[in-house]
Amino acid sequence: MRPMKIIFAGTPEFARVALERLHAAGFDIPLVLTQPDRPAGRGMKLQASPVKQFALDHQITVAQPHSLRQDGKYPDDAAAARDAITSAQADAMVVAAYGLILPQWVLDAPRLGCFNIHASLLPRWRGAAPIHRAIEAGDAQTGVTIMQMDAGLDTGDMLLVERLPIAATETTGQLHDRLAALGGRLMVEALELAACGGLRPVKQPAEGVTYAHKVEKHEAAIDWRLPAEVTARRVRGFNPFPGAATALAGETVKVWMAQADTATAAGAVPGQVLSVADDGIRVQTGDGVLVLTELQRAGGKRLPAGDFLRGFALAPGQVLDGAGAQKVGH
Repeated sequence: MRPMKIIFAGTPEFARVALERLHAAGFDIPLVLTQPDRPAGRGMKLQASPVKQFALDHQITVAQPHSLRQDGKYPDDAAAARDAITSAQADAMVVAAYGLILPQWVLDAPRLGCFNIHASLLPRWRGAAPIHRAIEAGDAQTGVTIMQMDAGLDTGDMLLVERLPIAATETTGQLHDRLAALGGRLMVEALELAACGGLRPVKQPAEGVTYAHKVEKHEAAIDWRLPAEVTARRVRGFNPFPGAATALAGETVKVWMAQADTATAAGAVPGQVLSVADDGIRVQTGDGVLVLTELQRAGGKRLPAGDFLRGFALAPGQVLDGAGAQKVGH
């Protein structure tokens, strides 16, 4: 029996992990779609996506259309992509964090349609940032849903679902890596079932729909009026991007790890430093105390609190400013 032929569409590391898993499993991958190269790094040089880098390393044809809409701003790109997709004669398309909306002609092109790897338990956290938002919301669990794509935003029938617990101290970066590995494994399983007609689509429930809106840089600024528990979750949810930030005397400081403490200090204002020690900097919030344990100065390295304090003068009584963090980024 010939291996199933699939087109793969994806862009970041989450997608690269899935592509690597599918390649290793022996699927025939004649075409990879990924986003155009973007400027990155200090020199802002054009950089290929992780998916493109993998495809080139394994001699897989790559297409990078700016859009797939034939009536949009880039009709030539869409037409070229249509030719490439048609020529591939794929059984299915696998989509993972691609970043472009798929018009109906793409959904209809492969014999078995388009399968999506989504990093949440649908219909919770449809949208762009399901991992960040699950941690920010304090969810106890998440998982991966393999979905048959339709024209809506993550609204298609569910094909396979597997759950993962979220650890109390887990960051988005750590959870991302676990979900990426799970997504790759589940997609291999889904395609093997699809090949023998063994998939059983299940409609998403109408209740429990939430949207994971894209994380914006301005969300990084810590609002010290919020409860410590909420801010601790945001610190973990925004690690590694965009990174929670505060400021002192106009200098931005990134906060990479923090934990909530229910203790409070009478008379202290939100943002006020209560104590500084090697094991953490205790800061008053709107409800409770946040203990900052890993920090970074602009242009510096991430450091444990003790090492950070040796290069940054911080004393009890000083007040950190969340809003000021929006003025200076790095």
